[in-house]
Amino acid sequence: MSLGTRPGFFLVALRECRWLFRDRVALLLIFGVPLFAFAVLTTVFSHPVIRGLGVTVVDEDKSDASRAVTEYVAASPSLRIVDRSGNLSSAVQDIRSGKAISAIYIPPDFERDLKAQRRPQIVGFYNQQFLTAAGIASSGLNDALSAAANVAAPATRAAPAPASTGTLTAETIALVNPQKNYAQFLLRALLPTIIHVVITLAASYSVGSEFRRRDARAWLESAGGDPLVALVGKLAPLFCIFVVIMLAEPLVLEGVLEIPFKGDLPLIIAAGSLLIIAYLSLGALLQLLTRDLASGLGLAGLIASPAFGYAGVGFPIIAMNTFAQVWSAILPLRWYMAVLLGQAARGLPVSASAIPFAALGCLAILFAGLAWWRMASLNRSGWFAAAQPAEPGETAPSPRGIGGAFTAEWRRVLGMKSAFSVLFLAPLVYGIYYPQPYLNQILRKLPIAVVDNDLSELSRRIVETLDASGALSVVVRAHTVAEAHAAINQGKAFAAVEIPADTERDVLKGLNAHLPIYADATYLFMFRSTASGVATAIGALTSELVSRGGRSDGSLVKARLASASPANVLLQPIFNPVGGYASYIVPAAFMLILQQTLLIGAAMLTGTALATSGGALTSVLGRGVAHLTIYLPVLALYLIVLPRIYGFSTLGHLPQVCALATIFLLATSFMGQAVGAWFTRPENATLLLLATSLPQFFTAGFAWPREAIPEAARALGQIFPADHAIDGLVRINQLGAGIWEVAHDWLGLWCLALAYFALAVISAFAIKRKQRHAG
Repeated sequence: MSLGTRPGFFLVALRECRWLFRDRVALLLIFGVPLFAFAVLTTVFSHPVIRGLGVTVVDEDKSDASRAVTEYVAASPSLRIVDRSGNLSSAVQDIRSGKAISAIYIPPDFERDLKAQRRPQIVGFYNQQFLTAAGIASSGLNDALSAAANVAAPATRAAPAPASTGTLTAETIALVNPQKNYAQFLLRALLPTIIHVVITLAASYSVGSEFRRRDARAWLESAGGDPLVALVGKLAPLFCIFVVIMLAEPLVLEGVLEIPFKGDLPLIIAAGSLLIIAYLSLGALLQLLTRDLASGLGLAGLIASPAFGYAGVGFPIIAMNTFAQVWSAILPLRWYMAVLLGQAARGLPVSASAIPFAALGCLAILFAGLAWWRMASLNRSGWFAAAQPAEPGETAPSPRGIGGAFTAEWRRVLGMKSAFSVLFLAPLVYGIYYPQPYLNQILRKLPIAVVDNDLSELSRRIVETLDASGALSVVVRAHTVAEAHAAINQGKAFAAVEIPADTERDVLKGLNAHLPIYADATYLFMFRSTASGVATAIGALTSELVSRGGRSDGSLVKARLASASPANVLLQPIFNPVGGYASYIVPAAFMLILQQTLLIGAAMLTGTALATSGGALTSVLGRGVAHLTIYLPVLALYLIVLPRIYGFSTLGHLPQVCALATIFLLATSFMGQAVGAWFTRPENATLLLLATSLPQFFTAGFAWPREAIPEAARALGQIFPADHAIDGLVRINQLGAGIWEVAHDWLGLWCLALAYFALAVISAFAIKRKQRHAG
């Protein structure tokens, strides 16, 4: 007897391989979804440098100097003038509608005040609700306006008199990712995140299918009755497949996209293997606990899908609330990301990744042990001996007409545990669970290191000013820059400030002293926050030095500032003015959650609905109205209740919010019905739609600006209703836009609703006709 026919590991693995390569949904999930996600995300981030962000110019001076400023801004690579509006009101409308991300206001008499050295003020407004684009826009505005003011200043300006006191200038130096390449930052993190969702769902589907369509008793018998052999043999083929996929990812990133790998390859391979083991075990454990395919898949998706937020890549773990920090500690993805980014992006010594690697190993052992324990427990209780494949229950015919379809859909939702969980419980849980990592909103007291090579009274004031800042905390006082860099590598600090020797001497001579800031750009949000915090603190101290104890608005101080900078550039964020991360990301994510749960629920129920009597048109319309009424409370929760609880802005008028949201829900329902008609099994909707959520979020033009997304990726994103809903509802609810200002989103949703309604009717008619011929 060959190894493949005797009960044991090889027979279980062979049985699993045969099933995997015969199940089209499993193949599509394991191979198709990662390939789709990779193609979409690499296309989205194919333009890593964001350019051409829209700017509206309000020039109330209309002089040669103001025109020079405008043309200088137009030459900025990151900015593009889209309108030369006549007033601030129309400029704000441009920002609310999405035509521009920022606006520039040049006041009357700008040229006259410039010639008189009165230091006129130029104001740059930028929409901070879109945080990523706002960061690029504000940096571009600052550089362009500051340089333009100097260019526009009269050449005959008197040379400044020697200053009695110099100034301090902070200069940021990126230690890692010096180009501040978003593709290098995000792609490296997003692709493993999507793969880990697929791993969890694949393991859950493999084990759960034994309870639904396969034979759990035959599974255990093929292992000779040994629960450990049965579990390991089942998961081994998946482990081998995902190891190959995980190995292919860095090779493609480096070979095709030229994103370098700097670390220890064996360590990354070991960490990736532990990640796969952990999530295979977790997916299996959830199915063994629920013993229901649909419920296990729902739990797997609930834990795995939002894990990116808890991994500390976008928003740092140090700034999360207690619940988020504790929960992230039991998620293997968090520790894998620490190893991956430390090795691949930063090239740290192996010893620097020892703690996250050990934590990842412990979690892999823990989840594998729990899955084995649950498997053995079911075996001891005799559950496998009594297990029989679940048979689908009979479905009673539904009444005819729109009203009948409406009533029947409500009955199906309330009577089917998996549908009730997806449509009622999942939105409630996600509404509480998803925002937790971001609720502290802004970063406070970020740890930094200081290297004081001056050891003067001024250098002590610099350190005290940095430590007193609300954004920073001096936790390391290093003797050398190398020691400060080591503190950053060890995670003790996010940036290091060097105070060069003779800094005080240069300032007393009236010279400009430069303070290098060494910041790690592996995590771009933290990089910007630390660099901005240091620059703000140094700027405040410089103002004190200039005033020399006098009034900061006094004439001598103003004259001094006018000599150094002929115009005062004021950058003013509008909408989400404090730059709250939750206020930025959560309202958009809520729309995607609404879409995905409704898509999955509608698709899940479509097969059962089409098996009953009733016309195709009336069935689709009645079910769409039923889904709308089911989701109206969820809509109120996400757009009215939770934003007020979490402190997000809610500037929109309720009728306009409801008008856009209603069409969004109907379009999503019809899309779910059109897609679900072709699913042969209800759980297929969960498997395939849930795993594609993250790529959709980045094609929507919110987390990543539309200006940087290629047309092909934007077109792909626009086939999903959430693309228009995220843009439209965020602008109405968070920016106070009117529905006429988001008319493109309103019309887009109407087009999708009509198109998917027609497709759903055609699909329903085709399936019903096929069923009649089969009968």
